[in-house]
Amino acid sequence: MEELRGRRDELARLIQGEEEERSRLQGQIWALTEKLARTNESLARKVAARNDFDRTIAETEAAYGKILESSQTLLSVLKGETGNTSKA
Repeated sequence: MEELRGRRDELARLIQGEEEERSRLQGQIWALTEKLARTNESLARKVAARNDFDRTIAETEAAYGKILESSQTLLSVLKGETGNTSKA
């Protein structure tokens, strides 16, 4: 009988140890889940900001191209006018 009680007590200690390990692991899982959620939110904000920058850069480059094209057209017109003024 004493041997059975000893084995039961040992098993109870093992169960207690595993329950404590399970609680510790569940706490770590919760903490990591929270950290993952915060990281995902931060990542989503940063990706959205990067996309805004990409769009702004593309719009700025397009506007710069139009300005450059207009400047070249204006320069051509002015050169033509200067040539006409010289002939007159």
